[in-house]
Amino acid sequence: MVAAVRIDQVAKRFGAIQALAGIDLEIGQGEFFGLLGPNGAGKTTLISALAGLVRLDAGRIEAMGHDVVTDYRKARRSLGVVPQELVFDPFFTVRETLQIQAGYFGIGKSTAREAWIDEILDNLDLRSRAGANMRTLSGGMKRRVLVAQALVHRPPVIVLDEPTAGVDVELRRTLWQFIRRLNRDGHTILLTTHYLDEAESLCGRIAMLKAGRVVALDTTANLLRRFSAHALRLRLADGPLPAELARRGEDKDGYWTLPLDRYEDVEAVLAQLRSAGRRIEDLEIGKPDLEDVFIRVMRGPSPAAEPRLPQSGGGGGR
Repeated sequence: MVAAVRIDQVAKRFGAIQALAGIDLEIGQGEFFGLLGPNGAGKTTLISALAGLVRLDAGRIEAMGHDVVTDYRKARRSLGVVPQELVFDPFFTVRETLQIQAGYFGIGKSTAREAWIDEILDNLDLRSRAGANMRTLSGGMKRRVLVAQALVHRPPVIVLDEPTAGVDVELRRTLWQFIRRLNRDGHTILLTTHYLDEAESLCGRIAMLKAGRVVALDTTANLLRRFSAHALRLRLADGPLPAELARRGEDKDGYWTLPLDRYEDVEAVLAQLRSAGRRIEDLEIGKPDLEDVFIRVMRGPSPAAEPRLPQSGGGGGR
């Protein structure tokens, strides 16, 4: 099967800044794939190159088997991109904006086109604003229209670059319900986000970028197992934490947090506390999350020296 997105040895420099430094990625059809990294890691540059907005210094990118440079028409038809920036034409209504966007892809006026536009408007809670001029919408509403524009030509690959940045909880919930449905229907989703809880719950596989390189790449479950750890969080009723435990723990607001490689380590911690005569007032065991993974990976060795996890092929969303 042709990969939904294939990225081969992609490099891009802006003056003294090496934005992309030889990235290899393959995203299978039907995946819900996360692309994570701190600001400046190269995420938006990579997406811009995929969308044909950045000319690469080296390497090539394909969308559904079509080179984004030499076969750009078919590549563009394969993609629906939601950019970070709020870009809109202030002279049209919401419905007109979607109709014009459909026209860009050769989709003429028809009952089927209008029915799909209505379905998008309903799923993004935009039906009541369909006749409103774009410049009268709030920032969150404009963000919804950007998502709608990306979907209007039914692309097999949907690219979401920080789609929920600065939007309310209701939109986040509505959007992800719709995007999950599209993923179940076979659409490939490529997501960048700084909301790591979103990536953890949505993405079946994740790549982490640092200084223009992929430094971690695996299924979300494997990343959590390999890089993160459980933690024991406790408050003592009397006395300080024994020195040996305090050296590897963190004190915050009266609670000590101690990392655990496995659940069995809890017994050893409790034994040390009993031996020191300490009494526990409160205790809980926290599960690992993607934020822990992200922080550990980003604090790791420099990208040039740090091995990444192996690619693990396609698959659907979580």
